[in-house]
Parts: sequence; C-alpha cells; structure tokens
Amino acid sequence: MKVVESLEVLWQTRKGLPGPVGFVPTMGYLHQGHLQLVRQAKKQSASVVVSIFVNPTQFGPGEDLASYPRDLSRDLTLLKTTGADLVWTPTSEEMYPEGFQTWVETTQVTQPLEGSYRPGHFRGVTTIVAKLFNAVQPDLAFFGQKDAQQAAVIQQMTRDLSYPIKIVIVPTMREGDGLALSSRNIYLNQEQRAAATVLYRALRAAESAYLDGERSGAALRSVMIETIKTEPLAEVQYVSCADRVSLQELDRVTDGALLSMVVYLGKTRLIDNWILE
Repeated sequence: MKVVESLEVLWQTRKGLPGPVGFVPTMGYLHQGHLQLVRQAKKQSASVVVSIFVNPTQFGPGEDLASYPRDLSRDLTLLKTTGADLVWTPTSEEMYPEGFQTWVETTQVTQPLEGSYRPGHFRGVTTIVAKLFNAVQPDLAFFGQKDAQQAAVIQQMTRDLSYPIKIVIVPTMREGDGLALSSRNIYLNQEQRAAATVLYRALRAAESAYLDGERSGAALRSVMIETIKTEPLAEVQYVSCADRVSLQELDRVTDGALLSMVVYLGKTRLIDNWILE
C-alpha cells in the first residue's frame, strides 16, 4: 500500500494502477463501515484508491471541523488490512489553494433534509468530490447508504457532469444493537450511547407499520417521531419519508421510499435512514 500526499505524485502513481480502479473517498477516523466500502471496492476493482481528507468547506459555522476526530496513523494501519493499493492524503492548501473561487453545485436534490439545516454543506461536498474524481479518475466510486442524501447528490452530480464513473452504494453497517457506525459515535457518553439506539428503533417501527399496510407518509413520520419521544435524551431535528431519488416528501408511500432522520443526543448529531421494501 502506497501513501502519497501531493497531487502530482498521485497522478504519477495512478498511471501505473491496473484497472478498473475503485475509489473510496473518506474524511478519516475510519471505522468498519469505511473498511467495508474498501473491501467492496476490492471485490469489484483491480486497484483501490482511498482518500483521507477532512473537507473544511462542508462544515458550517458552529459545526465540529476543529474537533472532528483525526488519527492518520491509525487509519493507515486499518487500511493495510483491506488490500487498499493507494492512499491519498492531500492538504487543505493543495485542495483549496489561495485564490480558489470555483464551485460545483447541485441544486434541487440538495434543498430538503440536510440542505434545509446545513446551508452550503452540499456545495462543499459536490465541489470536493468533483475535485477528487478529477484527480483520481476512478472507474467506480463507493459511498455508504448511511449518508443517503449525500449518495443521491453524488449520483445526480455524476449524471449531470457526465462522469464515466459507476457509483456504488454500500449498505449501512451497524452495531449489534442497530446503531449505525459513524465517526461521531465517539462523542457519545455511555448513557447517550445506550439512548442512540432509538434511531434504529424508530426506523424499524415505521417499517413495521408499512409492512402492516400503512401507506400514509404523514403516519409513518408520526410513528418515527413518537418512537423517538420515548427516549428522554433524544431530540428530533427532522424525520422524513421521501422519494429516494428526488428526496421530496411523500403523501402516499410505495416500495423504495426512504425513511431518514436526524436526532441529537446531547451535542452529537446523528443521522440514519432505511429503505422500505
């Protein structure tokens, strides 16, 4: 496994990689969910490139950029077990050089859900992913289902900009009690960690109602809210029952609809989602 920092060395090394090349962009502090993306990339690609970069432009005022967990040596040790071939660790100065003024923005699919609460977030996401795609030039790129809106946004951007890249969405990895793996889980104290399972319970409660015949989007959203209210430490920011492509809220629900939510446990903001089948 080769580790490079500069863009020029990345380009030189990338030329020698056999294809197809799979790419896994990350912000580091890797957990098993990230490693699962790399393993899936290894199954579908001859070579795998992983990037580690905490992207400052997707953090808003008051968000946790400064405190976002970082441990590069730990990340590299973990990646060696996955079969990754090349790890790129660019600096902020290289990704956003002085005078930077060009942005990539996807409009409609970024407006609801996260876009309503984190203005500018997805402009940072699409800009950095476009830059990463341009630099790595992968044949396939792997993203986690846990960040469902991000996945939808990247798929839209890839279509709109005619990138010759197949976007692969990998199912969410969970703890034994259902909590979705996330780098932010380390912020939870013991009591909050126990309470955090309410997200999974709320999603499964809505799924159960759907399987029992409930087809009202409003009713399924209500099921999620009422379940979350049973946990005193949990504070709902939003719940959603939406079309998984457009992310517009549904009145009438059919297979493939996306349940999603954001819940605060103390100061920790957790997201999760579930696709109804």
